[in-house]
Amino acid sequence: MSVAYLPWSRPADFDPRPCVRDAEQELTYAEFSARVDAAAEQLAELGVQPGSVVAIMLPNRVELLVAMVAAWRLRAAATPMNPTFTATEAAHQLTDSGAVVLVTDRTEPIPDGPSVLPVSELRRESRGAGLPAPATDLADVALLIYTSGSTGRPKGVVLSHDNLGSMADMMGSFTGITGDDHCLLVLPLFHVNAILVSCLVPMCAGGQVSLLQRFHPVDFLENIARLRPTYFSAVPTIYAYLVGAVEAGAPADLSSVRLAICGAAPAPAGLLAKAEKLFGFPICEGYGLSEGTCASTCNPFDGERKPGSVGVPLPGQTIGIMAPDGTLLPTGERGEVVIQGTNVMQGYLNNPEATAQALGDGWLHTGDVGILDEDGYLTIVDRIKDMIIRGGENIYPKEIETVLNEHPAVAEAAVVGAPDAALGEVVAAFVAVADPTAIDEDALKAHCATHLAKIKVPVSIAVLDALPKNPVGKTDKPTLRRQLADLSQGA
Repeated sequence: MSVAYLPWSRPADFDPRPCVRDAEQELTYAEFSARVDAAAEQLAELGVQPGSVVAIMLPNRVELLVAMVAAWRLRAAATPMNPTFTATEAAHQLTDSGAVVLVTDRTEPIPDGPSVLPVSELRRESRGAGLPAPATDLADVALLIYTSGSTGRPKGVVLSHDNLGSMADMMGSFTGITGDDHCLLVLPLFHVNAILVSCLVPMCAGGQVSLLQRFHPVDFLENIARLRPTYFSAVPTIYAYLVGAVEAGAPADLSSVRLAICGAAPAPAGLLAKAEKLFGFPICEGYGLSEGTCASTCNPFDGERKPGSVGVPLPGQTIGIMAPDGTLLPTGERGEVVIQGTNVMQGYLNNPEATAQALGDGWLHTGDVGILDEDGYLTIVDRIKDMIIRGGENIYPKEIETVLNEHPAVAEAAVVGAPDAALGEVVAAFVAVADPTAIDEDALKAHCATHLAKIKVPVSIAVLDALPKNPVGKTDKPTLRRQLADLSQGA
């Protein structure tokens, strides 16, 4: 296993290579290591010790990675936080994680929070205070990643260095990332996808990372032309915006990019094929959870990519399809996706009940419904908790969303269950369109009726400018359900 993302475990010949840059600074591997040691001295003075937790609430910038690795230098854990959190949201993560220090650029106080270290004061040079010799145990907790909280208050996913090193190995070998690769990172670094796929994987190989604070399609294309990255990871919405920008005539020199990864949310049918044709490099859709340290399957870059699937298991992982009674189902059968591998989390922090539910039988229970085909490719059907039960019939929203996404006027679609006095639930849809005057609800219902059984045709279709998203780019279905509830109460 490679843990060369730890400066004290990497080859010495990485020293002069470019390591990480943002809009303000660029560090070699040697300079990054020196900054980590300086920050670790400062954190130690603030009470950080083995087993402590350091919270980091920053936008994407070099100091976020420095602070995270500095925590690891002290055998402490890091918990990255969404920099747009309100004080209430931040207080939950800080309290639940037990963080002793918060590194941030925020000035507003957080009641009853830990010691605050302003990022502007984060030490850049060692004062010779002395640090213990680095000694990282693979069992040490490395990250506390908080879930998006779609089913309640966010839970802290406990990931060890064993988990991180395993995932870095799996993704590195699957993608063939080497020291010649350069990742352009635009996903938020409070999300495990950005930390692992875009940072730790290239750093294990001696590659480089360029950090962007925010996404804008034209700016992103300009940064590709200027920085010449070889790969990036993004969510489907980003690919949709990039396609739109290029089709609208935005300059695009993508010749340096050899591959891209798509994840965090299902890609609408046809989007990735269209983007591949337009951009000229493979875009491979994968699947995973924070609880699995990011990724568990991916479509091959140098093999068959099956549209609609999320690919095959990464090396070292086992994917099963489980029936409600706990038996594993054969090929082609629909059931819950379950995962085994050294990438699977240690559990949920301070939550033994949820940990037992997720891991109690030796499998990670994903809550996703899927099918494995005869070649081992996984197709995600839907979330178990998103399933709509209409008069006793199970309806999977993803099937209806796929049909809606096939309409040329629809950019994105989301389907949820709406309360119904007689049937329990009925199908309700929300669509985002570029031109709301170009389509109406009746036309979309007629389109659905052509491809779906009557019980699956939405009873209502709301046309929006954009669908709400949570911080990691997934459609925010809880918000859509609340909107339906509000409309129902208003009625």
